[in-house]
Amino acid sequence: MVIGGGLVGASFACMVAQAKMQAPLRILVTEAVASLQASTSFDARSTALSYGSQQIYHGLGLWNALSAYATPISRIHVSDRGHFGAVRMSAAELGVEALGQVVENQHLGVVLTQALEQSATIDYLCPARVNSLMPLPEGAELEVSLPQGGTGWVRAGLVVLADGGKSPLTTDLGIGTQVKPYEQRAIIANVAFSEPHGGVAFERFTDSGPMAILPLSPLQGENRGALVWTQPAEQADTVLALEDAAFLAALQQRFGYRLGHFVRVGARNAYPLSLSMAREQVRPGLVLLGNVAHTLHPVAGQGLNLALRDAEALTHILAEAVAAGKALGAMPVLQAYEQRQRQDQSVTIQFSHYMTRLFSSPHPALVWARKFGLFSIDLIPPLKREFARQAMGRADREVRRA
Repeated sequence: MVIGGGLVGASFACMVAQAKMQAPLRILVTEAVASLQASTSFDARSTALSYGSQQIYHGLGLWNALSAYATPISRIHVSDRGHFGAVRMSAAELGVEALGQVVENQHLGVVLTQALEQSATIDYLCPARVNSLMPLPEGAELEVSLPQGGTGWVRAGLVVLADGGKSPLTTDLGIGTQVKPYEQRAIIANVAFSEPHGGVAFERFTDSGPMAILPLSPLQGENRGALVWTQPAEQADTVLALEDAAFLAALQQRFGYRLGHFVRVGARNAYPLSLSMAREQVRPGLVLLGNVAHTLHPVAGQGLNLALRDAEALTHILAEAVAAGKALGAMPVLQAYEQRQRQDQSVTIQFSHYMTRLFSSPHPALVWARKFGLFSIDLIPPLKREFARQAMGRADREVRRA
């Protein structure tokens, strides 16, 4: 049973449904929020899928449906405002069609929901809320509020919890969370600018925090990008409340003119930022996936991509368990998954966390360290390749294939 039919839960369910299992599995997915139809609008929220994540969806047979809504990232430009040094990566020099793809969340959600609804091996309940979860010696028993009204009881050999970073079930189960606040908030908005982005994704570090602008497809003739602008927590409300012209002027001053003049900003929202990690990712009959397991800083763009690699690894482990005649919820099976993903999670979380810390500090020693660090990455090919492999989500997949 998968609790949460969002991007992570739905992707995992599709992976399991299509995995080559010696014995077929019955899969139930519950989602508390009614599905929304995708619509094209200036303010649509987006996600950057790494090259590795694109390959996962291609393997699931979903990429053809998603590609119509995707904007390829042909180059990545990483810079530090006010200091020399930058990292420039291109798809051409790395031998791939694109370094990643930017997909609007609504389109991604619709494609995944359709896959759930059309699967012969997945039962999809939406809207349906899990009211309680009682662990059993083999799996768990759950009370579920049903879409047609009333409640029902479900017994599952394995429960995968993928219902987001504020899961009430983790509190009920006594699963603690380790939180490292960044004392920052991320302002999220789409912006329009005078010059075409050329498929370039920009990451820029400033003394007030990192920012990113991801390329989006044009809409009604406007060049668009998805902005993530990190602000100190005490300043975020002030920036959020600026009139559009003042907001765009402040953004221009921080970002520069690589995209020409900023001419429009859409609806703005702000979210507090922290590094959050569950103290337990597995228990007998239970696995945590996605933000409920680990929530990362958004500027590095690693959160969903790491969760998809977790889901892929868990699917492989479950297929091995079925082949060996083992119970899916057996602790040795789930510990094997945890061990398989430990290095990938550790490297990705540290990569995201320490880049954020390093590039948010005005301390002179750290300024010099990142100045020469960016120079080194851009000028030394092995360092640049390793940086690119991490950013593209390829490193761990290449290790597994080897």
